[in-house]
Amino acid sequence: MDLLLSDKTAFVSGSTAGIGFAIAERLAREGAAVIVNGRTQQRVENAIAAVKTAAPDARIQGFAADLGSSAAAAEAIRRFPHVDILVNNLGIFEAKPFEQIPDEDWVRFFEVNVLSGVRLSRGYLPYMKERNWGRVIFISSESALQIPAEMVHYGMTKTAQLAVARGIAESFAGTNITVNSVLAGPTASEGVHTFVKQVATAQNLSEAAVEKEFFRTIRPTSLLGRFEQPEEIAHVVAFVASPLASGVNGSALRVDGGVVRSIA
Repeated sequence: MDLLLSDKTAFVSGSTAGIGFAIAERLAREGAAVIVNGRTQQRVENAIAAVKTAAPDARIQGFAADLGSSAAAAEAIRRFPHVDILVNNLGIFEAKPFEQIPDEDWVRFFEVNVLSGVRLSRGYLPYMKERNWGRVIFISSESALQIPAEMVHYGMTKTAQLAVARGIAESFAGTNITVNSVLAGPTASEGVHTFVKQVATAQNLSEAAVEKEFFRTIRPTSLLGRFEQPEEIAHVVAFVASPLASGVNGSALRVDGGVVRSIA
């Protein structure tokens, strides 16, 4: 299927690994010009090289900066002013008991997971409005609907993303700009790989055993019963980013592996 993206430019925040990288690579394969982002120049260069290895004809650039800061977001918009597709993927997570989460962590998680997308959206929507076409996609999580007790601050930010995305969509009703959220399930991202490896080492278990136990005890409602691959999220995001998805707007699309049991 041709997703009709060859004349589009996409900016994917937090895209040097995991879901963000898979999205950037998928969009590049579809012919979009893609801007990848990471915190260091080395990670950005590595991501660009990996995309070009997979798709030699990819049109891809990089932007190295921590988009959790307002200055970095402003610089991204200044350097790359013409963006048709914005994928707000940047995010951090950690497991920590609620009573041990200090104010500083709440602020940091909100700044990175929510305000990064708010700032980039606010900066790029005028260009989309001028052209009367655009796509803004927030990569949220099933944790937005089922707040995990082991990381309440993370779940809070994922819920906030749904509210922000829907509110922006309402603001641009009647235009050819769509704003959606994609709720990923537990995914085999770089951070999850590290977490699983650490637990396996600490408990003298195989990584496969740790994954099995995770879905038995922590995410027992998962219909997949395994970590999703980043590409499984990226395929859906690429469609939502395309002109073919013009009827999908203001939605929170679940690509969660069936973790959320509600059908509404």
